[in-house]
Amino acid sequence: MDIRKIKKLIELIEESDIEEIEINEGEESIRISRRSSQPAIISQMAPSFPAMAPLPTAPGGAEPATAAKPTGQTIKSPMVGTFYRCPSPESAPFVEVGKQIKTGDTICVVEAMKMMNHIESDINGVIEAILVEDGEAVEFDQPLFIVAN
Repeated sequence: MDIRKIKKLIELIEESDIEEIEINEGEESIRISRRSSQPAIISQMAPSFPAMAPLPTAPGGAEPATAAKPTGQTIKSPMVGTFYRCPSPESAPFVEVGKQIKTGDTICVVEAMKMMNHIESDINGVIEAILVEDGEAVEFDQPLFIVAN
């Protein structure tokens, strides 16, 4: 990749609000990232719901049973983007809860900058939980799956 192109990319990023960009040209790739010392503030419009009164506890003061949290290894998102469970809208999901996976199996797609990035498993095991909904935005290092050995 030409150094002039790289310098131009750096200038464009400095002039914009873009935090990170990655470009692949054949076998060459470049990632330019600017990390600020202040945490990023992400605002999302959330529907407002009226405050609800707390639910009454069970008679006798017993606490309701809580669902067991999945235990196992976590597969995290390697990038910021949109999470998809299927390769296309009319296809079956790559994985389901209870499915055996091996290292190198494609488990989902994360779309970033109009690029569909196939995410592969780096561990062997059984999918215990899928932590993200199809079409949901994901952050870097956000847990996507829990895998039991």
